[in-house]
Amino acid sequence: MGRFLRDRRLRQGSYSWPNSQNATGSFAEFWQRSLISLEGPQHRKVRALAVKALSNDFVLTLRSQFNIIAQNLCGILRQKSSCEFQSEFSMPFSGQAICILLGLPAERWPSVAHDASILGLAMGLNYKTHEVKINAACNRLSELAVELISNAKVAPNTSNLVGRLVTYWDQFEGISYQDLIDLIVIVIFGSVDTTRGRLGFLMALFARHPTQWQDLRIDPSLIPNAVEEAIRAWPTTTWATREIIESFEFDGILFAKGVTVHLLVHSSAKDPALGNLPEFDIHLQQRRHHGFGGGAHHCLGHFVARTDMASAVRAIANTFKSFSIGDTPIYLPDSGNTSPQILPLSYEI
Repeated sequence: MGRFLRDRRLRQGSYSWPNSQNATGSFAEFWQRSLISLEGPQHRKVRALAVKALSNDFVLTLRSQFNIIAQNLCGILRQKSSCEFQSEFSMPFSGQAICILLGLPAERWPSVAHDASILGLAMGLNYKTHEVKINAACNRLSELAVELISNAKVAPNTSNLVGRLVTYWDQFEGISYQDLIDLIVIVIFGSVDTTRGRLGFLMALFARHPTQWQDLRIDPSLIPNAVEEAIRAWPTTTWATREIIESFEFDGILFAKGVTVHLLVHSSAKDPALGNLPEFDIHLQQRRHHGFGGGAHHCLGHFVARTDMASAVRAIANTFKSFSIGDTPIYLPDSGNTSPQILPLSYEI
């Protein structure tokens, strides 16, 4: 799958998404303009700005703040023996983490996280039933991006992502003000919704494999690999979409120009060619997955996700001696972006 995603005869199929969904309004327009649908020189230009602003060194300066968010949330969970994990930890953690990244006051996390999660509904098969609220959420996040850019211009600050984007913007010719707005919106969307889902899936996997939770508590050095393995074993991205721009044959199969293909992320991480892989094993040094996509459109925020998730897992491992899933959990369908909606946990501290 990785070789397929890098094939130059493909383009990011997301560009054709509005037509396939009969989508109209601000979100469809944003989607076609944004980095996720851009190709060629303009894509490389906008991506280069984003990569510079999201450097690993910068992300690591935020780790202590991610740690504090996770520890504070776990402090609340310590006062009881059960919780609804998604609403009491995953959502507030991912919402507050994006506020740290953007340089927003922490108290604004509920509205930002809410709108980002609404955008996540656009990736499913029932987009049209949510279109009105998706467009409204897209408008609010675009307005937030305008606010953040204006603030960064008045008070330059390279300690947050928007400040860095505005600071480096002049170094990249041909990137418009609208490009910058769209880039910030796509970062918010990608950061909140996927982190929320990945944390939920990680806990659901550990509930199935409780001995590995004990291994993690004994040896915190397993945390980075646990994060990686959870993304491999139960990714939030169901498929990577590509559009064929030139007919070709791949592994004996003819792919015709104009056809849209969905490469199943779940299946690619469990390819028999990779060996007889277990469902989940945090001791396994296995990073060949496509939970962050692949090729030219590989997720820009992968290092942010790996870093903030590690902070979350560390705090939870220091809080829950053991845990199990309580009442019946509810998951979004395995289409587009998926995640646990409700994940009730009972735990011992």
